[in-house]
Amino acid sequence: MKHLLNTADLSLEEAVLLLDTTAQMAATQGREIKKLPTLRGRTVVNLFFEDSTRTRISFETAAKRLSADVINFSAKGSSVSKGESLKDTALTLSAMGADAVVIRHQASGAPHLLAHSGWINVPVINAGDGTHQHPTQALLDAFTLRRHLGGELVPAGELPAVMNGLGGDLRGRKIAIVGDVLHSRVARSNVFLLHTLGAEVTLVAPPTLIPVGVETWPCAVSYNFDEVLSDWKPDAVMMLRVQRERMSASGGGFFPSPLEYSRLYGLDARRLDFLEDHAIVLHPGPMNRGLEISAQAADSKRSVIVEQVANGVATRMAVLYLLLAGDTTPTSLNASDNTKAGNA
Repeated sequence: MKHLLNTADLSLEEAVLLLDTTAQMAATQGREIKKLPTLRGRTVVNLFFEDSTRTRISFETAAKRLSADVINFSAKGSSVSKGESLKDTALTLSAMGADAVVIRHQASGAPHLLAHSGWINVPVINAGDGTHQHPTQALLDAFTLRRHLGGELVPAGELPAVMNGLGGDLRGRKIAIVGDVLHSRVARSNVFLLHTLGAEVTLVAPPTLIPVGVETWPCAVSYNFDEVLSDWKPDAVMMLRVQRERMSASGGGFFPSPLEYSRLYGLDARRLDFLEDHAIVLHPGPMNRGLEISAQAADSKRSVIVEQVANGVATRMAVLYLLLAGDTTPTSLNASDNTKAGNA
């Protein structure tokens, strides 16, 4: 695996390896000394052309926990605002000795172009491109799901006594992804990754927020949220943010009113009662409380939303580790690494 651009490109073996490595990384973050020496002397560039809080900080934290040097590049206040092209930015980064580039871009396909253009010859990690893909978000979501659903099913708010052993997948689990699928790179990434891991996925949204060509995706589609909850009985419900900023740019008109959207497709206390005892609630954030998710749902014992944020650091550590260190044996992250880290 040279780059991480698209979850559809991952084989089952690669996906499980990434999740297993994430589990190992998460274990190191419970130690007194969290820093590992693995990427000492390497430089990771966070190249963000779109605003971001969670993803950028998560990648920065992950790189620093692996002892890498980090350069944060924002389009605002840079030469990009003066008209510099992606090619010239890439050539500049290459000349400065970047060892990996994490890119978020408003244009779908920009990370793929950067990875395969020949402008830069280092691993490229897609941190979100337009409405296309966000692979590390899907990986952290899958890791969170595997922790809760990968073994014995227990009531929401608890974790199995023996949590997801290495090598596990999500075979047979049912995941409902609900909301603004049309504008969501998170939905696209999750559909393909969860399918690879063996899960069944159903997309739930109004017809206006279902993308053209969805029939080619490995999932089912429903327009009735209550029916999916009561009849299909999902093991997890992932709520998607209503991306009003993208709707405004398109002229709006995707649903009659926020009140009607919330009534038909919002997760509230009433719909929580439809869920099985073990079912959990996810949201990639940031949330529109009162629109796609109520405060009761966001703060309930079923919610693993804060846990998703915490798992983001371990997931991105795993991605950087596998792409830059080139070690595909996650069990090599043993206590000796932490001892070395103390001397870093």
